Amino acid sequence: MTDFLQLLLSGLATGAIYALAALGFTLLWQASGTINFAQGEFVMLPAFMLLGFMALGAPMLVSFVLTLLLAVLLLGWVFKRGVVDPLFKFGMMPIVVATIGLSIAMRNGVRAGYSAEAHPFPSLFADKIYSIAGVTVTLQDIGTFVLAMAIVMATQAFLARTVTGRAMQAVAQNTESASVLGINVPRMIFYTFAINAVLAVEAALLVTPTYLAKFDMGESLGNKAFFAAIIGGFSNSRGALLGGLIVGVCENPAAAYISPAYKDAVALVIFMVVILFKPQGLLGKKEERKV
Repeated sequence: MTDFLQLLLSGLATGAIYALAALGFTLLWQASGTINFAQGEFVMLPAFMLLGFMALGAPMLVSFVLTLLLAVLLLGWVFKRGVVDPLFKFGMMPIVVATIGLSIAMRNGVRAGYSAEAHPFPSLFADKIYSIAGVTVTLQDIGTFVLAMAIVMATQAFLARTVTGRAMQAVAQNTESASVLGINVPRMIFYTFAINAVLAVEAALLVTPTYLAKFDMGESLGNKAFFAAIIGGFSNSRGALLGGLIVGVCENPAAAYISPAYKDAVALVIFMVVILFKPQGLLGKKEERKV
């Protein structure tokens, strides 16, 4: 039982990171109808940006701020204007193909331009271990879970309680009605892309000390975040949190009690079970479509 609780606590920390990445999926889908299959690479690239700035002698906090600004520019504005906007009028499939190609290009670009080896990444938290009722917990796991959950909840509060957040939700629900009400639709959509870029940087800061900075680290993370978003409900930002925690909590027991080889398949199995019985996701709502 002690081992199970230890696996559970560790899984919560991992699941919270999945939730951060999954939240980006749901935000982009709700606001602009965009599915970004380069989401994992959007986490990978800021990790190397952070390493690059720290290698130049910048402290971690300064590196984080500079990476945020650069990510909003490249992963927010350039991605929207250079990839999404030109292809949006042609439907969803060209955007899906373009983001898959973008993910491949980003992985190979980092491998060729930086390194193919895994690089250690400094942690925000001290290397401390606590024993609570016989359960060994690291400060890394506790801090990662608390900070990731705080970021997700802060994002939720921003969307629900601020004028800008409500305007973004109005755009997500009905673009034409939001425009009639005087909401600047293009600006709200850009804010969504910018928030996605910020979430990616924050996820990179939390996940890279465990995953290590490697050119292909985003591939697995992106897949699990995508499955988590669908499990929770792709049209519900709260579903991203639920889906991420479910995937993170279920992974560790599967690796410990079945086989480590099956760890990466857990998200796929849960996704298949949920999609069979509730295609809209656990917190999603049914959407009827007329033919």
